[in-house]
Amino acid sequence: MSRGWLIVFAKAPRPGLVKTRMSPPLSLDQATGLYEAMLADVLQASARFAAEFDLEPVLAFHPPDAVGEMLGRAPSVFRLQIQKGLGLAERMANAFAEASAGGAPFALLRGSDSPGLEAAHIEAATLQLLQGADVVLTPDRGGGYAMVGQRSADARIFDVPMSTHDMLDRTVALCHDLGLAVEQTKPTFDLDQIEDLRLVDRLPEEGSSDLCPRTVETIAELRKRSVL
Repeated sequence: MSRGWLIVFAKAPRPGLVKTRMSPPLSLDQATGLYEAMLADVLQASARFAAEFDLEPVLAFHPPDAVGEMLGRAPSVFRLQIQKGLGLAERMANAFAEASAGGAPFALLRGSDSPGLEAAHIEAATLQLLQGADVVLTPDRGGGYAMVGQRSADARIFDVPMSTHDMLDRTVALCHDLGLAVEQTKPTFDLDQIEDLRLVDRLPEEGSSDLCPRTVETIAELRKRSVL
């Protein structure tokens, strides 16, 4: 039987390409270093989640010329694929289409800037999809979502403005209009703005040491240097 896919959507950690909204106060190199730590944590955690819930781990990366460096960063269990499409919505839709074409009964797609996303989020989303939900969303604190799951690839759910304060609400409303059964897991957070870094402090110590130890260490080092 084919397995569901757990897709990590990520950019290559290059100055000026990642976490630019944190600069200033971070320099572009510091923002890139923080993103490198987040990406490493997310990939390691996702590899564990995939093993725990019998999912196929996939790293969908951008830009296309980053294949070599992303191969060096991804745990060996990951299948790598290039993000295809012009904008974020098209690239996400195409990732789900590839999962369906590959025989996956469902797919979950998470970002690389949500290091607090837990096994419980994966378990809940998987269960909701297996119980009949067409779409499952994990809300973030900024009005978007940190993870989206689909039972069958439907590009129409991405026909909303991306990265806005009401993206989640618009997506839920659109799913209802399309006649799709949509569910939500408990929320988590993304690290998009410099103010978001304090949210990592609120993770239980055992949670942060398991989910995002490199992120915690990098933030602590930036504070030690009085950058934050």
